[in-house]
Amino acid sequence: MKAVSDAFQFISGNPYFRFLAILVITIISAFLAKFIMKQVLKPLAKKTKTKIDDLIIKSLSSLVFYIVFLIGLKVGLLQFELKTTVYDNLINTFLILVITILLLKIIGNFAKQWMREWKFKTKTTADERLIPFLQKILKAVIIILAIIFAFSTWKINISPLLATAGIAGLAIGLAVKDSLNNILGGLQLVLDRTFKVGDKVQLESGEMGVILDIGLRSTKLKTYDNEVIYIPNGYLANAKIKNFTHPDVSIRVNVNFGVVYGSDTEKVQKVVLEALKNIETVIEEPEPVVQFLKMSDFSLDFVARAWVKNYTEAYSTQLKMTDVIYNALNRANIGIPFPTRTVYTKKTD
Repeated sequence: MKAVSDAFQFISGNPYFRFLAILVITIISAFLAKFIMKQVLKPLAKKTKTKIDDLIIKSLSSLVFYIVFLIGLKVGLLQFELKTTVYDNLINTFLILVITILLLKIIGNFAKQWMREWKFKTKTTADERLIPFLQKILKAVIIILAIIFAFSTWKINISPLLATAGIAGLAIGLAVKDSLNNILGGLQLVLDRTFKVGDKVQLESGEMGVILDIGLRSTKLKTYDNEVIYIPNGYLANAKIKNFTHPDVSIRVNVNFGVVYGSDTEKVQKVVLEALKNIETVIEEPEPVVQFLKMSDFSLDFVARAWVKNYTEAYSTQLKMTDVIYNALNRANIGIPFPTRTVYTKKTD
């Protein structure tokens, strides 16, 4: 026992033996961590509903060996009272490099998974362009941060470089402000689901049509005159937009009309309601209504309201309603007024 104790004291008192022991333990731990990642955690992650843990473990399993090894190597070098920090700085630099590669892998895997899941679920091409764009931005940010940390490890003063980069970034930002505004507006439209390809919308400026495509910088709107309008996404992100497909595709159609004074208002409502119910595109629920609005200068004003299943039938139904209301009033001998004026003249001698 004494011999074993003496041997242990000799090994523990020798920095080279301590370093070697730590290195061996580190290599074993690195292999063990890699084994646990691939054989234990990876199968468990596949059983969960979310894909986030799968992507993280997939990225981490390929680099966990190097991370554990470098950390162990760093601890092992502490056994020597080195006067130089070169070795420690090298290990820190390699550790920064490995972690940077790990983060880049995670971002790449997330982007691929997102594209795989959503590319065919949405008709818009904005997500296909925005995801790679955001991926590049995140990767650039991570690489820049890695360079800053590496310089900091070697005690290199990068303040002048940061100041220069800040000025250059401000100049570039001002130059591409509108483009960035449109790109971020496109991202906001996709995330908020303001509209999708195929939706009928009316813009705040009055244009109405169907969405053809939501691009990276602009959205294509096809009007009912078969014209395509390209609208910057930055404008759409802050504009008031009427979407005829939300909350569903059904829509109410209104037709205003007037009858002469002296008409029986109940009869007018009954005649028009019976005419509306004979229109094929008018649905029974919600049921159509005819409302007496006001007594204007030349007529008694009414409005006929009816619902259709799909907004695509709204315009044709409105035309049909106008036609049947006019004919129904004529058949019922209910007068349709027109503006009249009575002029009195004073007879003079």
